Amino acid sequence: MSAILINGQFLSANDAQVSAFDAGFQHGVGLFETLLGGCSESGPWALHLEDHLLRLVTSASQLGLSDDLRTAGLSDAVKSALERAELPRARVRLTVTGGDLNMLSRARQGGSSAAALPTVMVHVQPATAYPEELYDAGVSVVLASLRVNPLDPTAGHKTLNYWARLRELQLAAIARAGEALVFQVTNHLSGGCVSNAFLVGEERGRAVLFTPIARGEETDVADVSRAPELPGAGEKGVAMPSPVLPGVVREWVMDRATSMGLIVQRKMLTIDDVLAAREVFLTNSSWGVMPVVKVESHAVGDGRVGPLTREMVAAWREDVEIAARAE
Repeated sequence: MSAILINGQFLSANDAQVSAFDAGFQHGVGLFETLLGGCSESGPWALHLEDHLLRLVTSASQLGLSDDLRTAGLSDAVKSALERAELPRARVRLTVTGGDLNMLSRARQGGSSAAALPTVMVHVQPATAYPEELYDAGVSVVLASLRVNPLDPTAGHKTLNYWARLRELQLAAIARAGEALVFQVTNHLSGGCVSNAFLVGEERGRAVLFTPIARGEETDVADVSRAPELPGAGEKGVAMPSPVLPGVVREWVMDRATSMGLIVQRKMLTIDDVLAAREVFLTNSSWGVMPVVKVESHAVGDGRVGPLTREMVAAWREDVEIAARAE
């Protein structure tokens, strides 16, 4: 069965409603997280729950949505909904909106959230079952027309404004592709419409895993040696803001690759880097690690799922099984 929890109250699908004046409905003011979970004999479990909640709470504060969200309370809500649904494998959608919020009025009150509480909804439903052949044979991707702007302050956050990305996914499906690669206005790779991107390449005879720089990583990755002539360059160089979401599975892949002794580089990547890659894969919390074997008409590597990608797919599945047994 499924479960819907809104502001601490379980509701049926017919009764699950929010106000017509909710800021999420009126203006798309809100954030969401999607993750895998379930309920076993030993209780509810949710994969990387704390990482998802920390990202949401941080974004809510940075974007002025709310400073009152707490990971502990959100964690209890998610686990309660998972226990209610009693599904062995579930897709959890956690949505937080501005509630009945007049943002200008709130600003005049000094940003106080007393006038409006956010709407918090947890929806638990059966997890999506992706066909095994997608992982065995890989998927093709197309290039999206959408361009994301690194100067957009909401970019790199998981906001409700997904219309442009979903439209690109529709067009990709019409072209019989599994995803669409989105680039920045600078023509640097951002990722997929609903995923982070990884490229497997080579430097000095060693395999290297590349991924675009994500929001929050700009200063650490900036290298003054690459742009010493720029005015204001400090010890670590000048950092351009990134519109790339710091994905939870992306972080898992980087940690896993590092533990395997692989070199991981976060950098600005171009279409030439994509086409030169030996392997390409995409990550999100629904499908885990998805192999890419074709970009438009271009075959990635030899056109088959590469060895590192297969290893990551297997490792992800193993971690999901461990999480399901851990509670």
